[in-house]
Amino acid sequence: MSAHGPSRHDLLTIGQLADRSGLAASALRYYEKLGLIHATRTTGNQRRYTRGTLRRIAFVRAAQRVGLSLDEAKVALDRLPEHRAPSGAEWDGVAQSWQSRIDEQIAELERLKAKLTGCIGCGCLSLTRCGLYNAADRAGATGPGARYLLTRDPATGPEPAGGDFTE
Repeated sequence: MSAHGPSRHDLLTIGQLADRSGLAASALRYYEKLGLIHATRTTGNQRRYTRGTLRRIAFVRAAQRVGLSLDEAKVALDRLPEHRAPSGAEWDGVAQSWQSRIDEQIAELERLKAKLTGCIGCGCLSLTRCGLYNAADRAGATGPGARYLLTRDPATGPEPAGGDFTE
């Protein structure tokens, strides 16, 4: 790179960037619109990207793999230098900011796993009564098993444990 900026040999067209990154050109334009990547324009108004843009795209894709939204990836990218490779300390700062988000996702997956484990073979036979599909399911509060099969009147639902059920 010269003192006047990158030479034309250091810049990538949108097609080259798409080929190298594995993203469609439309996705690259969208990333640019969101401010995740940046392009310069030729006199003919064609986009040109520095090779460092590949690093930014890889970063965004890694962020998505750990469950971050594009907005969250942008916040993280805004903390990193745009025109040089980030230092180890800069990467560590971003990784630390992701740690709590990843921990939250793990906890959510553990809760889902527990619900699925309890759900398998429950016998409810209905998505409208399922504790996963219908989290506020009143049958779930009355105990395990096929609660609607144990009630005298399936139209009114299971008999509540320990008292009357009122909505």
